[in-house]
Amino acid sequence: MSNDNVTRLIQPGIFDDQLTEVLRDGARALLAKAVEAEVAGFLGQHADLKTADGHQRVVRHGHLPERDVMTGIGPVAVRQPRVRDREAAAADPSRIRFSPSILPPYMHRSKSIETLLPVLYLKGISTGDFSEALAALLGKDAAGLSASAIGRLKDGWLDEHTAWQKRDLSAKRYVYIWADGIHLEARLQDEKQCILVLIGATPEGRKELVGFTDGARESAHDWRDLLLDLKRRGLDVAPRLVIADCALGFWKAAGEVWPNTREQRCWVHKTANVLAKLPKSQHPRAKRALQEIWMAETKSTAELAFDAFIESYTLKYEKAADCLRKDRDTLLAFYDFPAEHWKHLRTTNPIESTFATVRHRTTRSKGCLSNKTALAMVFKLVEDAQKNWRRLDGHNQLPKLIVGVTFNNGIEVIAKPTDRQPKTAAA
Repeated sequence: MSNDNVTRLIQPGIFDDQLTEVLRDGARALLAKAVEAEVAGFLGQHADLKTADGHQRVVRHGHLPERDVMTGIGPVAVRQPRVRDREAAAADPSRIRFSPSILPPYMHRSKSIETLLPVLYLKGISTGDFSEALAALLGKDAAGLSASAIGRLKDGWLDEHTAWQKRDLSAKRYVYIWADGIHLEARLQDEKQCILVLIGATPEGRKELVGFTDGARESAHDWRDLLLDLKRRGLDVAPRLVIADCALGFWKAAGEVWPNTREQRCWVHKTANVLAKLPKSQHPRAKRALQEIWMAETKSTAELAFDAFIESYTLKYEKAADCLRKDRDTLLAFYDFPAEHWKHLRTTNPIESTFATVRHRTTRSKGCLSNKTALAMVFKLVEDAQKNWRRLDGHNQLPKLIVGVTFNNGIEVIAKPTDRQPKTAAA
């Protein structure tokens, strides 16, 4: 029997995982089939084109050299087929060219890896440690992710974020805008800083990241700078409604920049603020009472439930009642907008749900980032999340709001035709 109790630990990237190899082989085969199918479809679209001597004009022309594409299960080798146009020279603008969508010519890593890199950076992985960290995740063959490659990617993210911050907004219009200050645990230099976020709904019902910067959450100055910057870049038309929590700094700035825009307070934040002023024993009952307000079918019913809550809690819990009472009008503003939009307008959920993912992916660690770098990393995560944002329900109602159609209890108010019959002269 051996007395040697020393066990050699597996080093990062040095392991033999049969399951991973099976998955990688399967991915390689599926990718090859998908690429071949795309080429076959392209050739089929041009099957009727012939050369002057009657031959097929667009044909296959071998393969490009094999290359590895880095994916979530490690590198996957692929050979991209080539296509040739027999009738036109390489420099001819009319030459038919094959532009693959599955594997663009310069693609070396999948989108999942592109998202992983800023996450790891925010987690505290230094540039020099990326190769070792990714080798443990993707295998020892995780190439193209050296310190210099990561540095170039980071510089690219900074440039993208800078260009996005300076983009022209003169052709943009947003019917609704959600605003919130998000505190992340990313390794920012200033622990008191937070991310000021604006998300807008276009007339087509699509949600877009409108404004994004760092600042103090309650600072009217920082919010004003953000709103004025949007205006300077061409966003001249104010939104019809802004949805935010009770941050006084934002509402002060919004009132100065967009004086005619309606206000809607977030019911999730308001519920939390009211409950914070009640003992825990009262929370279940108070939650139900608050829900009866914002879930009411009509504004008059909501008003009755509102009054009932104030009457029930004023005597023993005056602070909780006052917290609700002071924002009465702005809490019920959504009733003057299409009913299909109510679930979107009652809360700042479009921001909260997006940044919940970002917040979970970031943590404070040793070695703080500059605010500029951290913002670029978070921007990349939000940019990726934006691709999956859903359109607003009832987006066909948005153009009506733009032209001034009014809504009462969520229903369009149909203007009565005026009596245009000429009056008969008195006999």
